[in-house]
Amino acid sequence: MGSISDSGPAVFRASGPLVFAHRGGAKLAPENTIPAFDNGMACRADGLELDVHLSADGVPVVIHDTTVDRTTDGAGPVAVHMAAALAQMDAGYHFTRDGEHSFRGRGIGVPTLDAVLARFPTARAIIEMKGADPRLAHSVVQVVRHHRAEARVCLSAFQRVVVDAVRAEAPDIATSASQGEARWTLHRSWVRWPFASPRPHAAFQVPERVGRMRVVSPAFVRQAHREGQVVQVWVVDDPAAIRRLLDWGVDGLITDRPDVAVPVRDAWVAMTTVI
Repeated sequence: MGSISDSGPAVFRASGPLVFAHRGGAKLAPENTIPAFDNGMACRADGLELDVHLSADGVPVVIHDTTVDRTTDGAGPVAVHMAAALAQMDAGYHFTRDGEHSFRGRGIGVPTLDAVLARFPTARAIIEMKGADPRLAHSVVQVVRHHRAEARVCLSAFQRVVVDAVRAEAPDIATSASQGEARWTLHRSWVRWPFASPRPHAAFQVPERVGRMRVVSPAFVRQAHREGQVVQVWVVDDPAAIRRLLDWGVDGLITDRPDVAVPVRDAWVAMTTVI
């Protein structure tokens, strides 16, 4: 099954499927932290996937949850803490691997988006904007512009109001489908909708299933490609699932285990490349 990733938006342009380290590779190091992103890129991921919220002082900070409780030694909503205070929290406090808290007390804080884009000046990044506040979209666009990273990022959000704010302010930056936009493409794939028409989004980042409902299938991939978008699937760590999804023609994998996904992807490419 053919891929369109060699002719899509610059952030996803490649000769084959891409691997993105989900929150840096959340099973290998504390999610959404600089050590996780360092490790994900060291595992030869093609790019990073990360989440952002606004701090109390309006700074886009890299954290998944609306509160800091699960991933740091702090407490309370992200939105009530200043970016400097978030940076001082221990974002490695709760992470365990092999039963050890090996990242605790190492000065790993909640990073800003600015710090991540500065540290990885050439890496591709899928940036998920959490919540439904268009002010976050504006702040993220400002940071992306500051780093001249327009061609290497894709901005996503579940809520359409947020991605629409990006599209209005920065039409040159790729955006992903909102949850509602993805749902309509899924419905079209069920009826084999034959017509392609321009869509405001460049990509889908979707799970293979939501509960008992299958989202990603060969038909969904074909529909997305017919309409000009690429498909990346999260969160995929199992080698058999990686190979099956690649056989279906997905354009990318978003994984907590880039140390597994990259070699499996490379082996698949080697086996399927026509010499």
